[in-house]
Amino acid sequence: MKKCLVVSCHPLDNSLCRNLANQAERTMRGNGYDARWIDLYDTAFPPALSAAERSRYYQADYPGDDIADHVAALRAAEVVVLVFPTWWFGFPAVLKGWFDRVWVPGVAYDHSPDYGPLKPLLHDLKHVVAVTTLGSPWWVDRLIMRRPVRRVLKTALVGACAPKARFHMLSLYKRPRMCPPPVSRRFSAGWTRFCGDWAKTASPPP
Repeated sequence: MKKCLVVSCHPLDNSLCRNLANQAERTMRGNGYDARWIDLYDTAFPPALSAAERSRYYQADYPGDDIADHVAALRAAEVVVLVFPTWWFGFPAVLKGWFDRVWVPGVAYDHSPDYGPLKPLLHDLKHVVAVTTLGSPWWVDRLIMRRPVRRVLKTALVGACAPKARFHMLSLYKRPRMCPPPVSRRFSAGWTRFCGDWAKTASPPP
């Protein structure tokens, strides 16, 4: 069975992000995936890269055992769904820490002998879907900031570590707080349809 990893992070239990991540997991399961949902706040994931980790960054014994479960989930995934808020046009600290501590040498990539271009290792990763909520209107993110989160995800992370993976991003603008129930239901219904349609597209025909 194809494996899907859903990673979310939001400190509020009633957030739109949590709602969308929950629906993503259920929808992917309904489309035949072995889906696992990890919420980085629920698991109290420590985001800070330690001195010991950094000192081993260019050695063969990296990474450490404390992130072994996250490493195994990432390595096994054919699909990764990221659900998170955009804060100050960047990643929440815990998600940035997850990239820093899990997408590491020996897992997501290897160093070249001359420390030139990275050598990708996530060969089994076929699709990456990111959905993010922003408080700003679309034109600030796209026209002024030039979509920094999308550029980092698509080019620096997925492009370097899983260059054969297809990348898709859905940005929900002007969401500074939890939507009123009617709006939240419309978004949830649309997200469920999106996940279902996307999962069928990502799945090879029987």
